[in-house]
Order: sequence, then structure tokens, then C-alpha cells
Amino acid sequence: MSYLNVGSGAVVSELPGEQRATFIRKTYTHLAGAIAVFAILEAYFLSLGWGEKAVALLSQSSWSWLLVLGAFMGVGIIANKWAHSGASRDMQYAGLGLYIVAEALIFLPMMHIATTYAPGVLQNAAIVTGSLVAALTLIVFTTRKDFSFMGPALAIGGMIAMAVIVCAILFGIELGTYFSAVMILFAGGCVLYSTSNVLHTYNEDQHVAASLTLFASIALLFWYVVQFMMSFGGD
Repeated sequence: MSYLNVGSGAVVSELPGEQRATFIRKTYTHLAGAIAVFAILEAYFLSLGWGEKAVALLSQSSWSWLLVLGAFMGVGIIANKWAHSGASRDMQYAGLGLYIVAEALIFLPMMHIATTYAPGVLQNAAIVTGSLVAALTLIVFTTRKDFSFMGPALAIGGMIAMAVIVCAILFGIELGTYFSAVMILFAGGCVLYSTSNVLHTYNEDQHVAASLTLFASIALLFWYVVQFMMSFGGD
């Protein structure tokens, strides 16, 4: 969140209607492209058998998952810095591309398990996630309310969630359905917050950064919707 407002243009909410619409269109076009690239990469990696290999690797030790999470967080920080920088547009796209690849890789184990043991769960989760995102987006764009006040609460919630996840990995605790349900609510809050920032926080030259933040929030929501559905056998 600390990388916002570093562009040189005006904040989107202060722009004339046509320019504001252009920014929103660019942001969601890039978001759609990011989701499409993620899906293509995921399918390609799975076709190479990387999902099965990832599951085998991570099942060897609880430390494996901690190393993967640490690497993902590090890559995420770098990608966000690049995408939110006021540097060249190429650097911003490099940040978005790096983050998409990182998400595709960290999703591999769960995707392999879902496709192998819970047929249909991914399609159902995609529908549910898309519906939730559409509803939250509609709330923001119809009310035009600024949800930036949620930032501190989401930051604290994220730290608590990460601490719980790390403890669960270290001590072999199954977090289960209720944790997934709580995290769906948290991820929904992230989507609401990120969508609000599209209108109220970003500058007009930051549509790449805005699309990355939205993509990250939607990916988090999709992750826990899949987890929640798999706990019920995928139906």
C-alpha cells in the first residue's frame, strides 16, 4: 500500500469524466489480460507435470512451504515496487509480469490437487469468485464511496492471518473450512479496498499498478474459495 500515489498525473477521482473512464478501461483491460495470462501459464505448467512435482516437493518438509511463502512475498514486494514506480512503463509491465508468474507458480500445488481429487471445483470457484468481484465492484462504482479507511484493518488482519498460516505449517495444524471462510471475507475486503483505490488513490498514469493490485486481491479470493469448496468435496 505504501507504493501508491507516486505517479506524476492527477488522482483519478479528480479527472474529467472522459479521462477517468479511460483510466478505468485501461485498468480493467490490463486486469483481464493478467487473469488470462495467469490461466494460460497455469494450464501450461500443469501440462508439464509441474503441479505433481510441486506437491511432492512441498510434502517433504514443512519448511518447504515456508521457503516458498517467503520467496513469494519477496517477489511480490519487488513486483509491486516496479509496477508502482514512476520509472519507465516497461518497468511497470515487468512488475506485473513478474507477479503473474509468481502467482501461477504458487498456485500449482493446489491446482494439481483440485484437478486430481475435486473435479469441477476450479470452474465452480471461478464462477463464485467472479460473482463476488462483480458485486463488490458494483458497490464501489455505484456508491463511489472511498474505502481507504479499511487499509489499516486489512494490514493488521493480513499480518494475523500470515502468523496463523506460519504456525499451522510449523506445527502441522489443519486450518480447515472455518479459516477459509474467514479468509474469503478478508479477501473480499481486499477486493473492495483495491477497487476503491482505482477511483480514489491512483494517479492517471498508474493503470498498470492498479491492475496488479486488483489481480493480487482477486487471486487471494480465488485461492480461498477453492480451498473452501475442496473442503466440501468440490461440489
